[in-house]
Amino acid sequence: MKKVLTFGVFDYFHIGHLNLFRKCKEYGDYLIVGVQNDEYVLQFKPGQDMFYKTEERLEMISALRIVDEVFVYDTLVPATMEMTAFDILALGEYHTGGRFDVIEKWCHEHGKSVIRLKRTPEISSSLIKKRLLEKYSGRQENTDE
Repeated sequence: MKKVLTFGVFDYFHIGHLNLFRKCKEYGDYLIVGVQNDEYVLQFKPGQDMFYKTEERLEMISALRIVDEVFVYDTLVPATMEMTAFDILALGEYHTGGRFDVIEKWCHEHGKSVIRLKRTPEISSSLIKKRLLEKYSGRQENTDE
């Protein structure tokens, strides 16, 4: 059985995330998804507007039939890679340089394959946030439902 590992924040879950998981599953039988801890994200990106807490994102990703295993991580370092057994690491096409080079080197040294997957065009969490802000900024609505 080939196990594929991918990582992300997965806040504002959208079709691009689902497409990522589908593409990952084309390379293996078992999909492991690392969900980044919101406390860590906020520590290094204090202005980041997290919509869902780590536990909520973990629950949503876990509920997907396509996902076989989920875990929480802080950052991509070799110790994170050792948290679970996998054969293939799936990174995004823009995940290059710095820590991604370190992780890719670690994978090759430990007999793991690395694949790079293209993003789904015209969708991202940042775009969703932007659209929501444009649509609802300045509106006075009752949020006590």
